[in-house]
Amino acid sequence: MKIPTSLKHKPVVVVENYEDIDGRYAYNSDTKGLSLGLAQWNDRGKVDISAKVWRYTGEKWSRQSEELPLHRVLDLAIFVCRSMKYFREAYRYPKLYDPENPVVDRVGLQGDAMTVEVCTENEKIDEDIKLFRDALSKDDELLGERMAVLARILKDLGY
Repeated sequence: MKIPTSLKHKPVVVVENYEDIDGRYAYNSDTKGLSLGLAQWNDRGKVDISAKVWRYTGEKWSRQSEELPLHRVLDLAIFVCRSMKYFREAYRYPKLYDPENPVVDRVGLQGDAMTVEVCTENEKIDEDIKLFRDALSKDDELLGERMAVLARILKDLGY
């Protein structure tokens, strides 16, 4: 299925077979494609690049399709990586976290820091964190493959 080019987001680079590789949803996903292109929120004379996740309901392109500025895509990748690292050693805590100090890390960005922490405001955090850990563990091979590819590409870029 071809990603639409007549909408406000203007695709430049696309993955039109994303549904075939969408993790556990592969071959049965409503996420049909990904694109990098010109952002839909661009104003005249100001051009931003965005990443878009294209979802299709079977009848039409979904309003649940998402467009993100590239820095947010990378921030999400940083957040995922830092969280995965945390859960490798979370077994040390009886509740998988320290209720007295739920901050996992502060990742320096742009002169400030992204605070990564366990959400103690969640009233079911003790149950939910175990479910999260188990789901993360179940997807270890799936995520590990993507992390290895990402590491290789970052190395090729000189990072």
